[in-house]
Amino acid sequence: MSKFTKIGMMLVLSVILISGQALAADDLAQVDGLDDQRTIANYSKSLELCEKILKAQPNNFEANWKAARSCRWYGELTKRTGVKGWEDVCAEYGKKGMGFAQKAIDLKPDRPEGYYWYGLNVGIYSDGVSIITAITEGLKDKTQGSFEKVYEIDKQFEKAGSILALGRFWAVLPWPMNDKEKSLKYYREYQKTQYFGNPHAEGPLYLAELLSDMGGDDNINEAKKLLADLKTDRKYFQDYAKRLMKGLD
Repeated sequence: MSKFTKIGMMLVLSVILISGQALAADDLAQVDGLDDQRTIANYSKSLELCEKILKAQPNNFEANWKAARSCRWYGELTKRTGVKGWEDVCAEYGKKGMGFAQKAIDLKPDRPEGYYWYGLNVGIYSDGVSIITAITEGLKDKTQGSFEKVYEIDKQFEKAGSILALGRFWAVLPWPMNDKEKSLKYYREYQKTQYFGNPHAEGPLYLAELLSDMGGDDNINEAKKLLADLKTDRKYFQDYAKRLMKGLD
């Protein structure tokens, strides 16, 4: 093979590589656009786009963690809307999401994205198979470590999501693994951020639920106020708040 032939082949390969990267960037931009509007259909489409990229570029960091994000939200929204068989959907997509997230962690262990979406996908998986099953599969420590890693790298990542997630983590673990005081510590930290409260319903709901579980007049009164002040147009959270308030009466 002549020197000029080798150069020509290198140029062709370079063009193919650059073209592939450009197409992947276009697809990832579409993924972000779809994910800006949280619907089951959009997350299904965004996951398809990510998987398309990963067939050609399995080590694409962004495509892996965004695929994990799509899996988590696909499962979460399926659960929230009460679609028949949502438990099976959560189990399937939570497990898939964990795989994509783990790949992202392996590719860039110093970035928060993989850890964050790994932890949230374990949560979705647990909704599908039960938290006890997830624990027996050894996912407790991995989940805790993932959220703590995000907290260490950038606690403001995803609207301070790791702070809220750690609070929830310690609240929902079954006895004797749960730790209400540790949960309250994280919730109080999250409460001081700009993301606590309207339009973000999870923080006040989860804190109110924990205070209700802890009991005592002060805690119950604070829980009632949090629920009374809550404003959300999402039926899932409205029903959640009604259930909590009913338990406080």
